[in-house]
Amino acid sequence: QVQLVESGGGLVQAGGSLRLSCVASRGTLSTYTMGWFRQAPGKERDFVATIGWSGRKILYADSVKGRFTISRDNAKNTVYLQMNSLKPEDTAVYYCGGAWLTQADDEAGKYNYWGQGTQVTVSS
Repeated sequence: QVQLVESGGGLVQAGGSLRLSCVASRGTLSTYTMGWFRQAPGKERDFVATIGWSGRKILYADSVKGRFTISRDNAKNTVYLQMNSLKPEDTAVYYCGGAWLTQADDEAGKYNYWGQGTQVTVSS
């Protein structure tokens, strides 16, 4: 069973950048579709970005297109989310998920494994 651990969250001013990392502390990520989702207080978990196992197919939520970049390094068993031009509305707990899928997918219900989340707070 895969165990996912996120890191890299924190407090940043609007317009700043953060890079989130998701490492498999047990198991391997290389054959999984991986995704980043976020959940603000009182709201549902929303899709942010996803990348297929090969890295060829990538999808982004409209709200983050052009600002966020998802990538993966299968040799390091790690998935990244580079977040630039952050806005206060990006404030949320960010979760990394792994799915037994061959293609990138934006549906949280299809993901089999989740990390514990990392808090991102963007001040105005």
